[in-house]
Amino acid sequence: MGIIKVENIRVFANHGCLKEETAIGSDYRVDIEVKANLQTSALSDELSDTVDYVLLNKIVREEMAKPSKLLETVAKRILNRVFNEEALITKATIAVSKINPPIGGDVEMVTIKMSQKRKKQTYLG
Repeated sequence: MGIIKVENIRVFANHGCLKEETAIGSDYRVDIEVKANLQTSALSDELSDTVDYVLLNKIVREEMAKPSKLLETVAKRILNRVFNEEALITKATIAVSKINPPIGGDVEMVTIKMSQKRKKQTYLG
């Protein structure tokens, strides 16, 4: 097994429960970590044998561009796409952070972190 991390993906998006948040938008930070078998790619030196972090970044950016009230919803969408689009991934953890959230205080960021494991396939035969 191995771990691939794409850290501090910075995006501007329009998430939030307040009308002002969705109208004005704000800055976000996203971190994603995936577990996969990296032994084949370590030997082959071929991109097709590993998890392409360019794909991970693309999924994050596309899902962050879709406004949602809750960061949990965005995180779950990202996790679902990661598992649907990359068969090598066995576990993924996503952290979505809203920078300078409007919560009435000096708060750097609020973060939602979620993990998901690939469901085992059961074959009926």
